[in-house]
Amino acid sequence: MTIGHLDDAALGRVENAVSTHSRPSDLRITDLRAAVVTGSGYYPLIRIDTNQGLSGIGEVRDGGHAENALQFKHVLLGQNPCNVDMIFSALRRYGSWGREGGGVSGIEIALWDLVGKAYGVPCHQFLGGKHRDRVRIYGDTPAPAQMTPAGYVEAVLRRKALGLTFIKFDLPPRFFNGAANALVGQATLHEYDLAKAWRAPGAGRGIKLGQAGIAAAVDVVRAVREAVGNDISLCIDHFGEGYMTADEAIRLGQALEPFDLAWLEDPLPWHDFAGHKKVADALLTPIAAGEELYLWDGFREPIETRAFDILHPDLLTSGGMLETKRIADYGERYGLATALHACCTPVGFMANVHCGAAISGLVAVEHHGLDIPYWRDLVTGLDPDYMADGYVTVPDAPGLGVELNEEAIAAHLRIPGALFQPTEEWNRIRVGFERRSRG
Repeated sequence: MTIGHLDDAALGRVENAVSTHSRPSDLRITDLRAAVVTGSGYYPLIRIDTNQGLSGIGEVRDGGHAENALQFKHVLLGQNPCNVDMIFSALRRYGSWGREGGGVSGIEIALWDLVGKAYGVPCHQFLGGKHRDRVRIYGDTPAPAQMTPAGYVEAVLRRKALGLTFIKFDLPPRFFNGAANALVGQATLHEYDLAKAWRAPGAGRGIKLGQAGIAAAVDVVRAVREAVGNDISLCIDHFGEGYMTADEAIRLGQALEPFDLAWLEDPLPWHDFAGHKKVADALLTPIAAGEELYLWDGFREPIETRAFDILHPDLLTSGGMLETKRIADYGERYGLATALHACCTPVGFMANVHCGAAISGLVAVEHHGLDIPYWRDLVTGLDPDYMADGYVTVPDAPGLGVELNEEAIAAHLRIPGALFQPTEEWNRIRVGFERRSRG
């Protein structure tokens, strides 16, 4: 055997190492099914089956619909799942921002899981390999029932007790709605449900965040910072949610500067890049945003204009693992770090872990399932101490490194009994899709 050439015996040894029942080139997709589980919201899981008994698992964005993935079944049937980029290129045109990107993204993850199992390779290897063996996570902390400084301190300290060193907590609009004298003026009346928010996007400037509201937020953040100390990274979410103007976000952000927050998240509507840039330029505290953006194309403008300080894609919207890696790599050219938004089951979480391992400028990956007692049980392959010291070890097992625990999933289905039911109604070509070869 000469260098650069494999004889038949050597080739046979290589092929025998591939964990399939036949050659990967003979793999074909035979089915796509879904199961929707509940948690803090609901999460559509998908499974792609093949003619060789291998299956790949993925997840549609939280709160999305299984149909966002099932609509592509007729395109997938008969395809070789190893042709991930070709399939992704065919599907990407039919996705969009927010939950509408969940089908394309979930399928991309399931395809890589399949390829990893076929070749016996972990998913991060397809993304260029690892920059780290353990990925740091940040713990999401919903607003407590009692939104007082003491209530927030108690909630955040519970996260610290888990070993986390990076914690996010929510200051939602209802916090300001409930604080005494937090708002100045009266909202312009209209048909929007004001019980859900203190001002609807675009409702004008009839009501604004006042000094008392800013002081209430300062009291909470000061108490939390004093309780956890300077060794813990803290960040805030939901304090804007599209209900503040850029000027209000700047006033609030400036008041919070003394507490050295890791970031303020999504202060303005996701599509307002100019507004985000205005806030980011005015503050020394970083602005993190991007969880609703779809594909590299969606991130190009905010990256090139530096509208965000930290890119914050949700790979269940942004296009899956490889597309999110491309987004992060492009942001790095402009000096931007990346954190990964992840409100999902362990399936989506492990996709984030693999992707995060492959991103050189990673800050941390979100964990949004800390209050769901059966979260870890939805899969096999996660040890009880999988997030020891606030880090998750990157698996070297094939694919995502976890498998579905169908018994646990069946116990927490959104619709009892609807566990990966047949989906033949999605086999036919549907309106709006181009006909493509299944070769």
